[in-house]
Amino acid sequence: MSTSDNLAAAFAGESQANRKYLAFAEKAKADGYPAVAKLFRAAAAAETVHAHAHLRVMGGVKDTVQNLQAAVAGEGYEFMEMYPKFLAESGQEGNQAASFSFRNALAVERIHHQLYQDALTSLKQGKDLPDTAIFVCGVCGNTVKGQAPDNCPVCGALKVKFTEVN
Repeated sequence: MSTSDNLAAAFAGESQANRKYLAFAEKAKADGYPAVAKLFRAAAAAETVHAHAHLRVMGGVKDTVQNLQAAVAGEGYEFMEMYPKFLAESGQEGNQAASFSFRNALAVERIHHQLYQDALTSLKQGKDLPDTAIFVCGVCGNTVKGQAPDNCPVCGALKVKFTEVN
């Protein structure tokens, strides 16, 4: 393997460790272990530092227009190719939990694609996006601008499941 292969593998591993440790932190907190939860969150933050360093060395962070173009392409791939394939396979296997997870992700990646496309259009016109509230559904990840809906249109979760992103 080459150094660039190693950087890509390290970036992927550090990114996954971050997400996994944040999930572990939530579970530790729910289980009544706040200090263990804090340790997991600290390690997750460190993994983010490592992942960002590897991504920078790989040249993966460019100007905002190029970053938006990469995001549009990535989200497009996920909702047009990746998740439809995953959803079909989970359906054939009868794995309803995986199908539910993939179906939600597919719907939300389509939304992200459009949000990034709108941002790219705005930047190409020399403007930032309007400063508006953005909310994320804690059940499916649905991302909405303005106000959180009473019920998530993707998964049906109640408004209280939405968190505002700062």
